[in-house]
Amino acid sequence: MDMNQLVAMQQSVTFLGQIGGMALALLGAGLAVGLSCVGSAKGTGIAGEAGTGLLSQDPSKSGKVMVLQLLPGTQGLYGLVVWFFALIQMGMLDGSAAGMSVAEGLQYFAACMPMALGGLLSAIAQGRVAAGSINILAKKPDDWSKGLILCGIVEFYAILSLLASMLMLLWL
Repeated sequence: MDMNQLVAMQQSVTFLGQIGGMALALLGAGLAVGLSCVGSAKGTGIAGEAGTGLLSQDPSKSGKVMVLQLLPGTQGLYGLVVWFFALIQMGMLDGSAAGMSVAEGLQYFAACMPMALGGLLSAIAQGRVAAGSINILAKKPDDWSKGLILCGIVEFYAILSLLASMLMLLWL
């Protein structure tokens, strides 16, 4: 290696050292909101498809169908909360975020992963349960609350993902 290559390598390592931690932290926060929103979009879409079939037959059930379709959308909100809280903890809002080490960035990344993965997977699962609950509403309208409870069970795991990420971010 000649001197120019060594200088270029040193500058790139220094550059990665300066922005690498922040990049990892922002990637984690972005995945928390992004994957949770992808899951919510998929889950609400699944429930919405089931809801359109029922509403084409019985439009009077639109309120209950909307409640069931809305439930898988909460994970996107939880992801947004984790994203915002992570940005606050990183110091992005008050300008104190400069100079984050790669190790610190990895800590933020890891803290955001429960919400990212939990939000993605639970929203899709909840969308499927909500679609089944819409089928209950179609066949046994008086029993629709049983389907709502089934959706709530899946919601519990989204809340656990939110709690895990929030506690991990608080401890950083």
